[in-house]
Amino acid sequence: MNIRNNSVQVIRFALCALLAAGALAACTRHVSRDITPEGQAGEVVFPPLDRIVLKEGTFPNPESLRQVGPGVTRDQLYELVGRPHFREGFSAREWDYLFHFRQGGKIVTCQYKVIFDKDYHGQSFHWAPAACADVLEAAPAAASVAAPTRFELSADALFAFGRSGLDDILPQGRSELESIARQLKDSEASMIQVVGHTDRIGSESANQALSQRRAQTVRMFLIHSGVAARALSAYGVGESQPVKECADSLPHDELVACLQPNRRVEVIVAGFR
Repeated sequence: MNIRNNSVQVIRFALCALLAAGALAACTRHVSRDITPEGQAGEVVFPPLDRIVLKEGTFPNPESLRQVGPGVTRDQLYELVGRPHFREGFSAREWDYLFHFRQGGKIVTCQYKVIFDKDYHGQSFHWAPAACADVLEAAPAAASVAAPTRFELSADALFAFGRSGLDDILPQGRSELESIARQLKDSEASMIQVVGHTDRIGSESANQALSQRRAQTVRMFLIHSGVAARALSAYGVGESQPVKECADSLPHDELVACLQPNRRVEVIVAGFR
C-alpha cells in the first residue's frame, strides 16, 4: 500500500513539475532565450504585438537608427529612438520596438530588438521580418535630419497629486507648458508625441489609465495654446518605462520621493526647427 501511495505521489510531483514548466514557458515566450553575458541570444524571440504598450508604434528617424551599434547605452538608445515600446522592466536584457517606415508610397511595419550585455550595453540587433534591416542600407537623405527634440516635465510639477484634468495643472506646470507651446507653435514639427509615465506605486491598470489621461490633457493644453492638432498624438505607458529603481524596503514617503523621476510627461518632437 505504501509503495502504491509513493508511486501516486511521484506521478503527481512529475505532473506538477511539467505544468509548472509549461506555465513558466508560457510566461517567458516573449523573452529571447540563453542570453550570454556578451549580449548574444541562443534564440531570438520577438514579443507578441498584444503586449505592446505604445500601441501605434513610432516612425523613427533612419539617420538616428544608423547611429545605433555595439556598445550603445540605454540612455543613448533613449535619445536616438526612444524608450522601448513593450513592458520590458528596468533591468531587462533586451528592448523591443515597433517601427513604421514610408517606402514607395507604402508603410512598412517592423519589429526591432536590441539585446544588452551584462553591463547593459547593446551588442546585438535584430529585425522581424529580417528584410526590414534593408531600411538602414538605403542611401542617406541629401539633407541631414536632426534627432527628435525632447522636453521632459515632472508630473509632480504639472499636476496636483492623483489628478489629470486641465483644471488640475499647477502654476509651475502651466508655465512650463506655455513655454513649450510657444516654441512649437511656429515650428515646422512633423510629429509631436506626448507620452505620460507614472511610478510603480499603485496598481498597474490605474497607473496606465492615469498616464494616458495626463498625456491627453497635455495634448489638449498644447492645442489650446496654438500648436497644430494634426501633428499631436498622446500615449500613456504607465509604470512600464522607469528611469530610476528604488528599494521596496524604503519607508513610504522616502519611496515616493525616490521614484519621483519616473513620474513624468515627455513631449517628443520630430522636425523641430
